[in-house]
Amino acid sequence: MAAQHPTAALLLCEVVMEILSWVPAKPLTRLKLVCKSWNSIISHPHFVKLHLHRSPKNAILLLTRTQALNLGEEGKQSTLLSSVESFIQNPSSALDAQENRHSLQVQDWVSGSCNGLVCVARILRHPNNGICDICFRLLNPLTGFISENSPCLSVNVHNAFGFGYDESSDSYKVVTLIRDSSGTVTAQVYSFGGSSWKTINSLPAFLYFAEDINGHFIGGTLDWLGLRNPHGAYYDWADVTLDMLMIVSFDLKSDTSKQILLPKGIDEIPTQEPILGVWGNRLYLLYDYKNTHFIAWQMKEFGDENSWTQLLKISFHHLGVETLLFPEFIFENGNIFMLIGRHRFERVFYDRRDHSVKRVNFFSNNRYVNAFDYVESLVQPC
Repeated sequence: MAAQHPTAALLLCEVVMEILSWVPAKPLTRLKLVCKSWNSIISHPHFVKLHLHRSPKNAILLLTRTQALNLGEEGKQSTLLSSVESFIQNPSSALDAQENRHSLQVQDWVSGSCNGLVCVARILRHPNNGICDICFRLLNPLTGFISENSPCLSVNVHNAFGFGYDESSDSYKVVTLIRDSSGTVTAQVYSFGGSSWKTINSLPAFLYFAEDINGHFIGGTLDWLGLRNPHGAYYDWADVTLDMLMIVSFDLKSDTSKQILLPKGIDEIPTQEPILGVWGNRLYLLYDYKNTHFIAWQMKEFGDENSWTQLLKISFHHLGVETLLFPEFIFENGNIFMLIGRHRFERVFYDRRDHSVKRVNFFSNNRYVNAFDYVESLVQPC
C-alpha cells in the first residue's frame, strides 16, 4: 500500500479533531483508547481548550453533600455530578445517585469550580488558638486528575476563599482573603503549579459574610459581598446600614481589586444578609424585603453598574411560606431559583416563567448540601 501523503494525513487529523471536539467529555475518556493517534489528539492542549469552548455550559451541577453518621462521629462528605434538569425534577434522587460520586475527607471544603476543575481546601484547625493550616488541590471528577497540594498557609479562622481562571496567563488561581483584628484585609494568591503564595495588600477593609465565603467567579474576577469598614471581626446586623454593603471584585489578571456598587433601586436594608450568585456569566444579588418578599437583581453586563435590573420580586405568600427563605442557587438564566425553606433539609424551587412552586424535602441524613455550576472537561493543568 502506498504511503499516505503528509498533506492528506494532516487533513485527516484535522477532520478527526473537528468531529471529536463535539463529542461529550465522558465518552472522550474512552475514545482515547481506540488508537494512539486518537489518544494523541484528545490529549493535546489545543484540543482540550477547543473541546472546553464547545462544551455545553450551565447544564451540570457539582453537588457537595455531608451525610450524617452515628452520633458523635463527624460527617462523611462527598461530591457528585448531576444534570440541572435531573436535579430540578427530583433533587433527592440526584443526591442519592452513586454514579459520579467522589468521597472527600472530613477536613475538606469545596471552594469553587471552574472549567471542569474543582478546588478543594483542606483545613486543619489548631485547638484553642483560632489558627488553622490550609492548603488547596485541584481535581477533575471526570478524568480522575488530582493536582499536588499548594503550599500550606497558617491563617486565622476568619477567611474567605475563591477559585478561578486567569486566561491571560492560562493559569488557575486560588485566593484566600485574610482579615486581621484591626480590619485590614490581605489576599494570598496561589497559581497552581507554582511554588509560593503572593501577598496582595491593596484590598479595601471589609467583612465578608460567614454564609457566603466562597468568591463568585465571573469575567476573570472573584467577587464577594460584604460590609465596608466594620469595627472588629463581628457585627450585629441590626446596626448595619445600606451604605455599608459593598461588592469587592478581585481581578485575577492584575491582582487588583475594585468595588462594585449595589443596585440604585435598593431603598432599605434587607432583614437578613443578602448573597451573590452567578449563572450564565451574569451576577445576581438576592435578598429578602421586609421579611415578606424575595427579591433578585441581575447585572446584565458584568462590571456595568448601570445594567442592574430587578428580575424578580415575589411574595412569601405566593411561595406558600410565612417565614424568610434563604436564597441558595439560580438555574436557567435566572428563571428558576432554589431557596432553603423553613429548615435545612427543605428546598423551595420557584420558576418565574410560569410562577410554579415546588417544595422538596431532602432525606434527613443529608445534613448539608451545596451546589456549584459545573462543566465536564478534559482539563488537567500542569
